[in-house]
Amino acid sequence: MSLPTQQLMHELFDYHDGDLYWKVKSSTKVSIGDKAGSVTAKGYRQISIKGWLYLAHRLIYLMHHGDLPWCIDHIDGNPSNNRIENLRAATLTENMANRPINSNNTSGFKNVYKSKNGKKWIVVLKLKDKQKYFGTYDDIELASLVATEARAKYHKEFARDE
Repeated sequence: MSLPTQQLMHELFDYHDGDLYWKVKSSTKVSIGDKAGSVTAKGYRQISIKGWLYLAHRLIYLMHHGDLPWCIDHIDGNPSNNRIENLRAATLTENMANRPINSNNTSGFKNVYKSKNGKKWIVVLKLKDKQKYFGTYDDIELASLVATEARAKYHKEFARDE
C-alpha cells in the first residue's frame, strides 16, 4: 500500500468546514459533490480510496499540510470535528494527554485515584510511559488542583481537565 499524497487529495476532494466532498466519481454508489466516507462506531469518519480505508482527519491534515504524521490530535477531543484548525500533529503521549477523563474514573477528577485504604487521594500522571507520583492528599479538591497544575506543567497545550 502506498500512502496517499497531498496532490491526490486535491484531485479527489474538495474541503469545506471539516468535511471532504468527492470531486470525482469513485464508485457507482458515489456522485460528484457527495460527502466522502462513513462514520465509525467511535465517531471517526473513514473514507475508502482504492480499496484502503483512511480516517478523514488524516486525509484533511495531509491535504492542508502536505505531510502525514503518525499521530494527529483533535484539539477539542471531538472525533467528528475535522476542521483543519482543530487538527494538530502530536506524539502518542501528547494525544493521550488530550483524552477526556476515563469512563471508569471513580474520583471524578482526571489523574486522581483513591488510595488502597480508601481514605486518601493520590495524584499520578503518565509521562513518557512512566508513572510520576505527585503526592497523597486528604482533600480531593487539593488533589484535583495538584493534578490540574501537573498537567499544565507537563502536558502544556495538550493538557485536558475533563
